[in-house]
Amino acid sequence: MGGFDTIIRGGTVATASDTFRADIGIRDGRVAALGLDLGEAAEVIDATGRLVLPGGIDSHVHFAQPSGPGIVMADGFETGTRSAAAGGNTTVLPFCVQKRGQTLREALKGYHAEAAGQCHVDVSFHLVVADPTEQVLGQELPALVADGYTSFKVFMTYEGMALTDLEMLRVMSVARETGALVMIHAENFDAIRFLVDKLEQEGKTSPYYHAISRPIPVEREATHRAISLAELIDVPILIVHVSNGEALDEIRRAQVRGLKVMGETCPQYLVLTEDDLKDLNMEGAKLVCSPPPRDEASQAECWRGIETGVFSVFSSDHCPFRYEDVQGKLNPNARTSFRWVPNGIPGVGARLPILFSEGVSKGRIDLNRFVALSATNHAKTYGLYPRKGTIAIGSDADIAIWDPERRLTLTHDLLQDGSDYTPYEGMEITGWPVLTMVRGRVVMRDGAVVGPKGYGTYLTRERSPYAAVRGAN
Repeated sequence: MGGFDTIIRGGTVATASDTFRADIGIRDGRVAALGLDLGEAAEVIDATGRLVLPGGIDSHVHFAQPSGPGIVMADGFETGTRSAAAGGNTTVLPFCVQKRGQTLREALKGYHAEAAGQCHVDVSFHLVVADPTEQVLGQELPALVADGYTSFKVFMTYEGMALTDLEMLRVMSVARETGALVMIHAENFDAIRFLVDKLEQEGKTSPYYHAISRPIPVEREATHRAISLAELIDVPILIVHVSNGEALDEIRRAQVRGLKVMGETCPQYLVLTEDDLKDLNMEGAKLVCSPPPRDEASQAECWRGIETGVFSVFSSDHCPFRYEDVQGKLNPNARTSFRWVPNGIPGVGARLPILFSEGVSKGRIDLNRFVALSATNHAKTYGLYPRKGTIAIGSDADIAIWDPERRLTLTHDLLQDGSDYTPYEGMEITGWPVLTMVRGRVVMRDGAVVGPKGYGTYLTRERSPYAAVRGAN
């Protein structure tokens, strides 16, 4: 039983299904033993009074992503994965975005180059299909799925990104044939364009009107349409960053009818509202994201989705830009209209403390549900389980140790990303990760990221069991 590299001793271990007292023996980067009195090791970590949880998996983040002329994203892979480690995460899944006229292979080559030697935690890429040509659909996508890129995202909004219904059906058909999982950003592009033009004509151009230009019906309609298209093809889908009860109910009704439709929500929809965008001095630009935060009733509905299991994953949608920056939120055009404010907010480091504090500490969800939402369901959904997302014999020793009683005020400096603000500044938090371990190596201890950049590795993934279609062999 001896011969461990590390033993984590004295903590309370929690998985998505069980909570128990055990020590963890780690050898060669994997969990080798669970039990008591495991003997000695080269390193012993005392977790007395602490929770020992699977490292978080954030399956919806944006790093080093092209963001339009003159706009630069605040996080590349070094700072983005550093913030992930600081927040108790051990794996992140960013998006590799195809541009119009570009092949997916070309996009991947550039994205792998951005990530190489930079990452503090493990990474794996989703593909964004923006130009579904015959070559992409007939050759590239099937080959890339076979190579371990087993999920891709399509957009129903944004200039140069939005797919037509016909294009979405074609992408879904390839997903069905290859066993890939389709993620969908569901907002009605034409409705948004109409509302943006109308608001600008009325002189309503401050950041607050970004939220008004993307009201709940825009998201509800697109969610319903995406589900209907998926039903035609009979393919599983995941609707990302759901912000309100009406879109939630579309997903719930589909699930009740037996359709494989999954949902995701994010911290901004639990703790922010559209009123937070109201500020005469452009401060509201800090909260511009899509879909926008809604109201307190929508917050309650999103909690309902978490508590009842309609939402299976909880992600950050980390999409960071600097505020005090002419290449960020305050670019020269941004003061003329909300249309030009870069769309997205930072959150990879804050995701888990917010869910723990607002969910576990306040009694909305139990610890096992927290683990499922923060790690296990992500691993299962995206073809990484049981290597990732749990604490079990043979799994990677991806572990986060939490002090469940630690109280602090959330400030940007705690999060260590490349932005210059957090939209959650001043939140009172109960529960905080004090150590993050990736494949048996400590990468964060007591708030200091101690693991070297480049330790994080790229992960090829299996096909998701949740993407298996009915009647498939």
